[in-house]
Amino acid sequence: MPAPLHVLFVCTGNTCRSPMAEGLFRKAVNGRAEFTVSSAGVAAGKGMPASRETANILAKRGAALVDFASRPVSEAILAAATHVFAMTEGHLTALEARFPQHSDKFFLVREFSGIADKREGLDVPDPIGMGAAAYEEVAKVIETAIPAIISYLESVGGQR
Repeated sequence: MPAPLHVLFVCTGNTCRSPMAEGLFRKAVNGRAEFTVSSAGVAAGKGMPASRETANILAKRGAALVDFASRPVSEAILAAATHVFAMTEGHLTALEARFPQHSDKFFLVREFSGIADKREGLDVPDPIGMGAAAYEEVAKVIETAIPAIISYLESVGGQR
């Protein structure tokens, strides 16, 4: 049996991008016991629900977040994770500054999407307040990255 992998997605408030990635990734690895997936935020409060737009995007795709509540990234959360996928270079920088002991686990989601946006570079754009189309675009970026993330994780197992 492959080594268990705990994939963590990180954004700012843990209500839009990272829970969307969590739900989409969970659906992609449904039934695969070697994967655990969760999310957190570098500036998240505790206990907030995912945004309505994120919940709508996930529902439209047959993905769900059960008992979801936002949470700030912490030492304990990072210690449990085998691989951490940040939404932006700013999130990655914040993680590296606050938790340098875990830096070998840190990646950018868009490193795996095969596409960089001319305006955003390797950042997954923040859709908050931008309407349904912006959330749809974020979902597409994440969905493009997920197969490559899974392939990468399968190739390295519990190692980096």
